[in-house]
Amino acid sequence: MTTPLGQLETLESGLRISAVRRRTRETDVTVRLVLDGTGEAAIATGIGFYDHLLASLAHHALLDLRIEAAGDLEVDDHHTVEDVALVLGAALAGALGDRAGIRRFGDASVPMDESLATAAIDVGGRPYAVVDLPFRSDRIGGLSTQLIEHALEAFARTSGSTLHVRGSGRNDHHLAEAAFKALARALRAACEVNPRRAGVASTKGSLG
Repeated sequence: MTTPLGQLETLESGLRISAVRRRTRETDVTVRLVLDGTGEAAIATGIGFYDHLLASLAHHALLDLRIEAAGDLEVDDHHTVEDVALVLGAALAGALGDRAGIRRFGDASVPMDESLATAAIDVGGRPYAVVDLPFRSDRIGGLSTQLIEHALEAFARTSGSTLHVRGSGRNDHHLAEAAFKALARALRAACEVNPRRAGVASTKGSLG
C-alpha cells in the first residue's frame, strides 16, 4: 500500500514538500522530499551504491531528500530498488501538485571522465521511459546494473514523467553516476517555477 503523508508544511513555508510511505510484505519505504531545497540528503536503502546515486540526485537537483527503506535484501536487491524508485516518484508528484507554473521540460548532459550521459524529462503527467545505458558488468557494489534502468522506469511511472536517459562510457560507476547527475540537472530545470507562466505549460490547458 502506498500512502501519501501529505504536502507537509506547504502553506506555512511556501515550499513544495511531500512525504509518501509504501509498505508491502517485501519492503517498507518512506520518502520525504522538499522540492525547493538545498541538496541535503539522508538516504538509507541498505544498498550502498544506490544510496550514493540518490544522494547525488538530491545534491544536483537541489532537493532535500530523506529516504528510509527496509527490504528483503536477503532475497536480492530488486524489490528494494524498485519500491524506493516508485515512492520517490510518488513523492515528486505530490510535491508538484497541479504542476501549474512550472517550466515542465528540462534536459542536461553530464560528463564524468570517459563517460557521458544525457537526460531529458517532461514532468507533464505522461509516464514513459526510454533508457539506454550500456553497462559492462552485472553489479556496481551491491547494486545490480540492470535495476538502474528498472528504477528509472519506475520513477517515471509514478512521478508522471516522460524520461529519456542515454549514455556511453567504459566505467560502469562513472556511467551510472553521470546518468543520475544528468537526471538531477534536467529535473531541477523542469520543476523550476516560471514567473511568466500563469497556468500549466500546455496548449490544452491541462496536463496528464
